[in-house]
Amino acid sequence: MMDSLLVLLPQLRLDLTAVADASKAPAMGAYMKHIAPFLGVNAPDRRRVQRELVLAAAHTSADELLTFAEACWDQPEREFQYVATDMLRKGAGQLGSEDIVRLTHLLRAKSWWDTIDPLAAWTVGPMVLTHPDLVDVMDAWIDDDEFWIARAAILHQLSFAERTDQERLFRYVDRRAADTEFFIRKALGWALRQYARVQPEAVRSFVAARRDTLSSLTRREALKRIAEPGR
Repeated sequence: MMDSLLVLLPQLRLDLTAVADASKAPAMGAYMKHIAPFLGVNAPDRRRVQRELVLAAAHTSADELLTFAEACWDQPEREFQYVATDMLRKGAGQLGSEDIVRLTHLLRAKSWWDTIDPLAAWTVGPMVLTHPDLVDVMDAWIDDDEFWIARAAILHQLSFAERTDQERLFRYVDRRAADTEFFIRKALGWALRQYARVQPEAVRSFVAARRDTLSSLTRREALKRIAEPGR
């Protein structure tokens, strides 16, 4: 059973190559700072090609799903990692708390925002909701020396809405407020802005109380969709 998805990898390559526009590949690679080469497949075509694989991910064992994702990560072209992230999103409900170890390896490999963000928000986040013991892992990630791992911790509650743990979110922001890394500062603001959809006054008060410690980028991102008082 473990090999049933892996045998589809050669066909996935054929299908992606068939819809690729090689002339677009250099620009796509440049936009992603050459983290990996691209075949030149646009998102709508990729989603059409991967449709059956993504649907199958919801009914695939965790081991098989992660094995396929790891095989996609081993492929040089970035489109394979995009397929894997979409499959992991669909199959997040299949993953147990022990699978965070293998997820961490994916987060640490070929790290850039285009894989970190969807894995954090749509795979790691749902895992934390289902397996609360993973909160301890998030508490370790926020202090990780690899800023992409810390970014994943910051963003893992992005889809939680009313279920957001406000204390944890604000604590994570405080932990990384002094960070000078752009991708951390941006993530802090994004996480706060998302939470402001359900608790705007809490976010406004939090940001106001930390005007001297949060970067201007974080403050601007956090308050982007909150109306000024009296308006």
